[in-house]
Amino acid sequence: MIRVLIADDQALVRGGFRMILDAQQDIEVVAEAADGREALACIREHEPDVVLMDIRMPELDGLQATRRLLNDDRSTHVLILTTFDLDEYVYDALRAGASGFLLKDGPADQFVAAVRTVADGGALLARTVTRRLIEQFARQLAPTTPPPGLAELTARELTVLEHLARGLSNAEIASQLTLGEATIKTHVARVLSKLGLRDRTQAVVYAYESGLVRPHTQNL
Repeated sequence: MIRVLIADDQALVRGGFRMILDAQQDIEVVAEAADGREALACIREHEPDVVLMDIRMPELDGLQATRRLLNDDRSTHVLILTTFDLDEYVYDALRAGASGFLLKDGPADQFVAAVRTVADGGALLARTVTRRLIEQFARQLAPTTPPPGLAELTARELTVLEHLARGLSNAEIASQLTLGEATIKTHVARVLSKLGLRDRTQAVVYAYESGLVRPHTQNL
């Protein structure tokens, strides 16, 4: 059973998400919160697997709540809820370790699939919206010289990181490099470990901010 906490300051939004999730046999909504402080308290009490975190909330916003949560707890996965796809606060939440983000007006089946994906340890990486978001804000931060962490990666690991940044799955990377999927999975795990990253989403952000992958204006 996937345990979910919904944090949003609008009761109607929380109710809508709860109704969708309660209809699933493998998902249980264990608590709701109306602001970031309440969310952190509920997380400590109920220990959910996935937190649906709205960005704009009173008392403590979703970005600050995400940072505090993921600084202390690497087992809970955060999905950011937002109305705007190109949102600087969403980008900052991805940098802090959120596993992905969802538009509030998205289809119910994608919403449920996203919860299952991140609960299973995956990252929600939509090739179009997520990469566009990362490109837009990473453009302002990319350094002129690569950070020292990149030097720790082998040539193969650098190539895998580049493919990750372009939104390819393990199977797609395996096909591109003519390697087994299990081998790619091992390379991804080593990249995350060497760079001290939480998941694939943080790896994508790192690849752009480090300058390994350059933003493309035509994609924006």
